[in-house]
Amino acid sequence: MKIVIAGAGEVGSHLAKMLSGGMHDITVIDYHSKKLEEIAGLADLVTVEGDCTAFAVLKKASVRKSDLFIAVNPDENMNIVSSVLAKQMGAKKSIARIDNNEYLEPNNKEMFINMGIDYLFYPEKDAAREVINLLGHTATTEYVDFSGGKLSLVVFKLESTSPLVDLTLLEVTKDRVHLPYRTVAISRSGHTIIPRGSDRFMEGDTVYVITTQESTKSVVDFSGKINVDIKSLMILGGSRIGVRVAMELQDKVDVKLIDYNSDKAYKLAEKLDKTLIINEDGRNIESMLEEGLSNMDAFVAVTGRSETNILAAMLAKRMGVKRVIAEVENLNYINLAESIGIDTIINKKLITASNIFRFTMSTDVQAIKCLNGCDAEVLEFIAKPNSLVTKQKIKDLGFPHDAIIGGIVRGDKIFIAVGDMEINAYDRVVVFAMPKAISRIGSFFN
Repeated sequence: MKIVIAGAGEVGSHLAKMLSGGMHDITVIDYHSKKLEEIAGLADLVTVEGDCTAFAVLKKASVRKSDLFIAVNPDENMNIVSSVLAKQMGAKKSIARIDNNEYLEPNNKEMFINMGIDYLFYPEKDAAREVINLLGHTATTEYVDFSGGKLSLVVFKLESTSPLVDLTLLEVTKDRVHLPYRTVAISRSGHTIIPRGSDRFMEGDTVYVITTQESTKSVVDFSGKINVDIKSLMILGGSRIGVRVAMELQDKVDVKLIDYNSDKAYKLAEKLDKTLIINEDGRNIESMLEEGLSNMDAFVAVTGRSETNILAAMLAKRMGVKRVIAEVENLNYINLAESIGIDTIINKKLITASNIFRFTMSTDVQAIKCLNGCDAEVLEFIAKPNSLVTKQKIKDLGFPHDAIIGGIVRGDKIFIAVGDMEINAYDRVVVFAMPKAISRIGSFFN
């Protein structure tokens, strides 16, 4: 697939690096030569220097021959204009990053589709939705719904007190024939394991489980975790993510939002009428304690600096806050942040990758989720008639060893995958896979 990415910033660089490993022909446009030099050193791709809204630059990037045009510049107007031009010049699909929620309203969204933009995405809105979802499932480090909520991916970290520690997968499941869940991966010391029966759970493991929505609570209980009702929340950072989280939750819980910028704090006070806005520096420990950090049920750090978020989250955890979430945009810091006890990391790059990656697949992928602190992705496929996956039992498919089928949705029926099961045409199938296996998996469902 020929893919043109407009914007060599953090999001564009991450996308280019990720997609270049999938046998795609990648071209990156940016008017900063230094950024292009840096990105050229990260991946095998072509760079074009210039303004992505200029016809000459788009022609030089061979946009007319592209299968996918992705505009991820910081400036949403530039993204919209370049995406429209790219589609008019011949790009098969055109995607634009935006920063305005108004554009996603159904009537307005339709106008952009008529202009030629196939898909609009707003990373900050998606990140805020993820934070809100996680605050509703406090025992998990990640929680993702598939097939309209019929199947869920539950992720939790094993502590020394967990009853699973030192047991093998077979020992955990031997007395349970028809389980409402399946362990699809274990992340240990930065390595991801697709588990087999003899693999043993260890303290500190991050465990990934596919389950039915009704069984989520029993999975959490079985892991030794406890869900906590969030009644008070402190947000550090008046960013778009922080504001959206406060706006969504201020009617349900007591929310305090802290920002060091006094002008922004006054504006936020007018906008968020049920949120207590505090003009303070979140790096000041005494100030944070004075504002009641130690009495909070949850703490969310979403300033523009990963370092500040990590340090503030560490303080909150040390003060006994039950649920701590931090935005960490530097991918190199994610494993560090998780290793020092921060409950959950959110990252806009991974959220963006999840939104866009499915457009690069030749198979019918309904959803894809790129995970924090883990090399793998979770994908939801629809099995096409006469595809390989429908012709044999799961155990006889010859499915790649670095991938595993977690669950199947067939109409109103939900199944946790086992070896003797057969997949029917039009089944929705949730698969956990390492990056190298993804292209091979697609051939099973086509």
